[in-house]
Amino acid sequence: MTSQTAQDTAQVTAQDTDSFVTPDGRTIGGVMMEMKNITLRFGGVVAIQDISFDIREGEIRAIIGPNGAGKSSMLNVISGFYVPQDGEVWYHGARRPRMRPYQVAEQGIARTFQNIALFDGMSVLDNIMTGRLTMMKSNMLQQALWFGKAEREENAHRAQVEKVIDFLEIQNIRKTPVGRLPYGLKKRVELARALAAEPKLLLLDEPMAGMNVEEKEDMSRFILDVNDEFGTTIVLIEHDMGVVMDLSDRVVVMDYGKKIGDGTPEEVRNNQEVIDAYLGVSHD
Repeated sequence: MTSQTAQDTAQVTAQDTDSFVTPDGRTIGGVMMEMKNITLRFGGVVAIQDISFDIREGEIRAIIGPNGAGKSSMLNVISGFYVPQDGEVWYHGARRPRMRPYQVAEQGIARTFQNIALFDGMSVLDNIMTGRLTMMKSNMLQQALWFGKAEREENAHRAQVEKVIDFLEIQNIRKTPVGRLPYGLKKRVELARALAAEPKLLLLDEPMAGMNVEEKEDMSRFILDVNDEFGTTIVLIEHDMGVVMDLSDRVVVMDYGKKIGDGTPEEVRNNQEVIDAYLGVSHD
């Protein structure tokens, strides 16, 4: 190994492991998750082709690209819902095996969905409580009779849910059936359910889709607060480039299942391949 190669390797190793403080005072740690040469196929269709990137602890990592680029498929790989045919997912330094959804949740990974996935007939409070199901240890009989351990456990979990409700400022709708809520508040309830699971890694699939300007501002504020106050690592898919550039620490750009850019918002904004494929800005 040449001295230059050794120096480059040392720099990469340090970059992967050392934490640093952002200009706004947040701490970004070492690599939490690494996607290594991920390829995902559906029959003859290649949704993701040989993509690699990492996610660092405490950062907001955006995935962007045009419709059909493979962004949601990548989020499903990160969440463990899809298992790629080729490549590996490494989480906290270990290769992640095939897992069931509850095992993914137990690893500290939670998500919201592009199409809202809530129980319309249940109250806001009860919907958020479902985010804590994997933490409940009482058996079915104890929960049905609701006494002793089951009662104490549910009261403890409800107290944590109330903190999430206060944090997201939805106290006034806590007993309202979700089906009666406007779209923007449903999105906030879905975020609350994900936060109730106390995730280390939070995956947000188009959290601003369909929102007006005021609702986007509120959601952006809550995402920043979750990252700042809880130290939660966030992976974000979003089409609003103003939101992406304002919120993200780093951005991965996909197009037709391939990675065409990866870096800071400024680097991505000035990447000509990204401009040509997605941002739609003419050459200088």
